[in-house]
Amino acid sequence: MPNIENMPRPEIILVADTVAREKNIDKEDVFVAMEVAIQKAARSRYGFEHDIRAHIDRKTGAITLERYREVVDEVVNEVTQLTVEEAQAFKPGAVVGDYIIDTLPPIDFGRVAAQTAKQVIVQKVRDAERNRQYEEYKEKLGTIVNGTVKRIEFGNVILDIGKTEAVLRRDEIIPREKFKNGDRVRAYVLDVRRETKGPQIFLSRTCPEFLAALFTQEVPEIYDGIVKIMGVSRDPGSKAKLAVKAEDVTVDPVGACVGLRGIRVQAVVTELQGEKIDIIPYSEDRAQYIVSALAPAEVTKVVLDEENNRIEAVVPQEQFSIAIGRRGQNVKLASQLLNCDIDVLTEEQEAERRSNENKVRSQRFMEALDVDEMIAHLLIAEGFSTVDEVAMVPLSELSEIEGFDEDIATELQKRAQEYIAKRNAEFAKKSKTLGIDDTIKTVTGLDQDMILVLAEKGIKTLDDLADLAADELIEMLGENTLSETEANKIIMAARQHWFENEGQEGKDEGK
Repeated sequence: MPNIENMPRPEIILVADTVAREKNIDKEDVFVAMEVAIQKAARSRYGFEHDIRAHIDRKTGAITLERYREVVDEVVNEVTQLTVEEAQAFKPGAVVGDYIIDTLPPIDFGRVAAQTAKQVIVQKVRDAERNRQYEEYKEKLGTIVNGTVKRIEFGNVILDIGKTEAVLRRDEIIPREKFKNGDRVRAYVLDVRRETKGPQIFLSRTCPEFLAALFTQEVPEIYDGIVKIMGVSRDPGSKAKLAVKAEDVTVDPVGACVGLRGIRVQAVVTELQGEKIDIIPYSEDRAQYIVSALAPAEVTKVVLDEENNRIEAVVPQEQFSIAIGRRGQNVKLASQLLNCDIDVLTEEQEAERRSNENKVRSQRFMEALDVDEMIAHLLIAEGFSTVDEVAMVPLSELSEIEGFDEDIATELQKRAQEYIAKRNAEFAKKSKTLGIDDTIKTVTGLDQDMILVLAEKGIKTLDDLADLAADELIEMLGENTLSETEANKIIMAARQHWFENEGQEGKDEGK
């Protein structure tokens, strides 16, 4: 490298232009890399302890070398610092915080210094190139890219996607899909990470977003926002469900996605190795949406349990296997699409279960209220399921039941209140005997009977309950007492105080 002199150097400008153009990076990044290299070479000449800075004029290429010394009250480093008195000899009026700047003469680069400067420039340019690649592909996050198979490592496919490589991990490849070097591949940009060896780009062909992005490319109505994708669920390579909604009532969203003679959906199916796709209309009516999601099965009844995020779908006996699907695939995809648990029952199973529930409720009313079977059935028919509801409901609602009058309603409510008072007294007595902590009684979803059963099995405090897993809680209380979702909600409620305590400890530590 030639001498660095404080004079116009057009060749510096030319080098910066050439490197920036070849590497497709900002010319300013090249200038900064050159300045760092010159600074490093100068420090090796004058001493690494000096604060030497280089500047290249962006128009002329002229190079300036300067030594900086800071003005301080008390000198710690004599090479880079000056007292106020010493500084004022160079710069009258200098104060603490100012810098005394000395211009240094040009230096001749020796062979080692020139090599060092070259390495610094190369490294800085490489860093700038990697940063540009990261920013470029960060913008492509959530889009589809095309690539060519470069090599295969341990089942992971390495793709050449233009200016860099991307990884299609084996768990992101559609089952039974095989690639070889040179194959053209389309995939979804799942993640872009900044790492020391350059941006790491991870692709996927199995994520639901890939299917949605393919439809966006194939269906102009989706691309233009006329049709919206409301949900996607996939069993990669086998089956998928896509819920769509039209913003314009004159547009058929399903028809738009299928295309004339199925050409649009077939293009996506071909790309996904024959994956079957059910395209269903989205509905704000949740019950109707559930019916569509379970297609091709015919659903006769839907029961929503919004509190526990569960759905019960009733189908005819001959439709049961269709609703479940092969290996439970159809109901699993519908559950993913709706983001809730779906229980599929035949009409016979639902009738039998309802009958059993009514028998249990009827027996409970007969014992608690000392009434006959007919009155118990009347209460059930009107929607009452617990004695607590009978005790708390307005008297007018009870007296309006066919066959009841105000006297019967008053007597029933009186008996219900007496039963609850007696039950609460017995519960308080047993709680004391068993040593049940009061905090466990506040957990939503646990009734008194459940609390007593748990206490008899050693679960007496909030921490005892919080330590359980959902399946352990269900096993202790008996099958059919709680669903897995209900059990998880109870356990998470019991663990809430742990998180609150952690938060409080964090605040205390911060004080």
